[in-house]
Amino acid sequence: MALFSRSKGVVGLDVGSFAVKLVELKERKGNEFLLQRLGVEPLSPEAIVDGSIMDSSLVVDAIQKLGDETAVKNTNFATSLSGHSVIIKKIDLPAMAPEELAESIQWEAEQYIPFDINDVKLDYVLVSDNEASDQMEVLLVAVKRDKVNDYVSVISQAGRMPALVDVDAFAIQNAYEANYDVDPMKVIALVNMGSSVTNINILARGTTVFWRDISFGGNQFTEALQREFNLSFDQAEALKRGESVDRYSGADARGVLDTVSGEMAAEIQKTFDFFGATSSEGSVDELVLSGGCALTPNLADSLRERFGVQTTLMDPFRRIGFKDSDFDPGWIQSIAPMMAVSVGLAIRKIGD
Repeated sequence: MALFSRSKGVVGLDVGSFAVKLVELKERKGNEFLLQRLGVEPLSPEAIVDGSIMDSSLVVDAIQKLGDETAVKNTNFATSLSGHSVIIKKIDLPAMAPEELAESIQWEAEQYIPFDINDVKLDYVLVSDNEASDQMEVLLVAVKRDKVNDYVSVISQAGRMPALVDVDAFAIQNAYEANYDVDPMKVIALVNMGSSVTNINILARGTTVFWRDISFGGNQFTEALQREFNLSFDQAEALKRGESVDRYSGADARGVLDTVSGEMAAEIQKTFDFFGATSSEGSVDELVLSGGCALTPNLADSLRERFGVQTTLMDPFRRIGFKDSDFDPGWIQSIAPMMAVSVGLAIRKIGD
C-alpha cells in the first residue's frame, strides 16, 4: 500500500446507444473541478440496441477515436449501465457488524433479485443504521454479469482500464449534486432521457429515495418522424434537432414531436404515480432533465405544462471551470444536458 497516495481520478465514459461521451476532470481544492477533456463520438444505431452491445467493434472504434481526439492520458475509465439488467433495491435488515453484512448480503439479496444470484454482480452500501430500532437500511445494486462483462470488454479492447462500473441513475445524481445546492425540503425528480432508456432518480430530504428505468427515449421521437415523413434514421435525427430535411422543416415536425412528448409524459406519470402510492414523501416538486433526448424541441415545455412544476435542463458544467481557449463555450452549452452521466462518472475516484 502506498502511503499518502491520493485516490486516483477516472475518465468518465458514457457508452450510450446514440453516442459515446467522454469527460475528464481535474479536482481542485474544496471539491471544485476543472474540465480537462471532453468528447462526443456518434454511434450507428445498430451498434447498441436497447442497451445491449450488438457490434462491439463499432463501440471499440468510437472509444479509441475519442481517446485519440481528446489526447486523454489517464487510462483508468469509469462507465455505467441502466435498463432491465440493473436492479436497485433499498432493503431493511437487522443491525449487524460490517463483516457479518458482507457475509450475509448474498443470501439476503437472493430474496430481492429476480435473476439467478450467480448471474449477477452485486454491490451494496449502508444507507442508515438505526440503533434504536435494531434495523439497518441497505442499498442493494445487482447488474447482470454478462452486461457488465460486455461493457468492460469494449473498454479493455480499446486499450483502456475499466476501473469502475456505476449505474446511470447514480452518475446523474453525482453530476447534479456537484453543480446544484440540493434543497432538502423539495422532492426533486432527476429525469435522464437517453436514446432508448430514461432513468428516473427521485431525491427527497436531500437523499435518493426512488429509482426506475423506463424503456422510452429519443428513439421513439426519431422513429415517429421516420414513419410520418418516410425518412432515414439520420434524416429523422436532423429533423428532430430542428434542421430542415428535404422539404420538411422543424415546424413540420412539431406536431409529431409533441405527440411523442405526450407519450413520454404519460410514462413518467406512471412512475410518479407508483412513487406516490409506495412512498410517504409527497408529490414531485421539480423536474431536472438531462440526456440527449431532453434537447428535443418543446419537450421540456410539454413536461412543464403536464406536471405543473418547475422543469429545467441540467447543466452538468454549471460549477465546473474550463478555459475558453481550450473549449468553445457555445458548444459546451449546446451539448451540456447529454454529458451529465459522463460528468457524474468523472467525479468518481477509484475505490471510493
